[in-house]
Amino acid sequence: MSQLRESATIAASARARALRAAGRPIIDLGVGEPDSETPAFIRAAAARAVEQGATRYTATEGILPLREAVAAQASTLAGRAVAPATVVVSSGSKQSLFNACFVLFGDGDEVLIPTPGWTSYYEMVALSRARPVPVAGDRENSLKVSADALQRAATPRTRGVILNSPCNPTGAVYDECELRDIALVAARNGWWVISDEIYDRIVYDGPAASLLPHVSPDRLVLVNGVAKSFAMTGWRIGWCIAPVDVARAMTALQSHTTSNAAAVSQHAALAALTQTAQAADAVGAMVARLRERRDAAMTLLRRAPLPCVTPAGAFYLFIDVRAAARDSATAGDVVATRLLEEHDLAVVPGSAFLAPDYIRASYAAPIEQVLEGVRRIVGLCD
Repeated sequence: MSQLRESATIAASARARALRAAGRPIIDLGVGEPDSETPAFIRAAAARAVEQGATRYTATEGILPLREAVAAQASTLAGRAVAPATVVVSSGSKQSLFNACFVLFGDGDEVLIPTPGWTSYYEMVALSRARPVPVAGDRENSLKVSADALQRAATPRTRGVILNSPCNPTGAVYDECELRDIALVAARNGWWVISDEIYDRIVYDGPAASLLPHVSPDRLVLVNGVAKSFAMTGWRIGWCIAPVDVARAMTALQSHTTSNAAAVSQHAALAALTQTAQAADAVGAMVARLRERRDAAMTLLRRAPLPCVTPAGAFYLFIDVRAAARDSATAGDVVATRLLEEHDLAVVPGSAFLAPDYIRASYAAPIEQVLEGVRRIVGLCD
């Protein structure tokens, strides 16, 4: 615990809020959540659930209708039957990821993490007493890792890999071929695969591929939730799909920590997954807005020119800022600090994702703020 670091993304957002409260006109492009409202049909379902008495404990693993809905969608994606007994609903996908790490890994194990990667992966693995092993992504391939790179980083102690596609912080999306190759390497080595697919509906060039059809269900934990795609970050509903014995272990762990996820939130998530026409309209409208912001921001960055991964999914710009701090080994920290203190712009330094040459800026904000933020980044790095 003494070595545990606070989430850098949460810290950046907290600092921005504090400066705003002090009267500074901060533009916050650090926070990792959609700026859209939770769709009205979901809010209405939650209100009905309250009136119908959904205010008590549920089963630790979640209400059966929600687990059935998750399993039904996964069955379609996997091309095989996925049973509700393999689904565990948690208080956000973050808890699902923690549960998976805590159940699967332990002292002496090593877990491969494609890097840059979401800041909490490294800490969760360490909390499980395993050792996180960063595997550097390819700058020429949107900072994604290859199956060969994972194999080269492996040792006899490697027990698993955590994959995230679409990716936070880069916005990169692994294609079907890349996922298939990674699945083959994992199978050959007997690794566990934790696949974080929380951004799977926020893509701009066709549906995102999933690891679900490619990895044996006996060695896969798939994590997802409603936070990003349905603008439901505060509702705190995520889930995992895992082998039955692993799902039982996660349920037991959860029974001694948080118990069930909020009952009303589970009913709201059920509406998001089962009212498919309304869900498709809401997600489609949000993705269209995000695409417009992405395209406008990338136009400014390319004119600069300022190197940036072209995001095919999620809602982040991952910008190489080495040119602005050539004498620093942590250019992202230097630039992020200057942007906040001198230019009233909050972003997240790339060091949070073990990529110190970069900064992450979210474009899940009003387009005027996104473009003004990008102009300030370009102005500082010019």
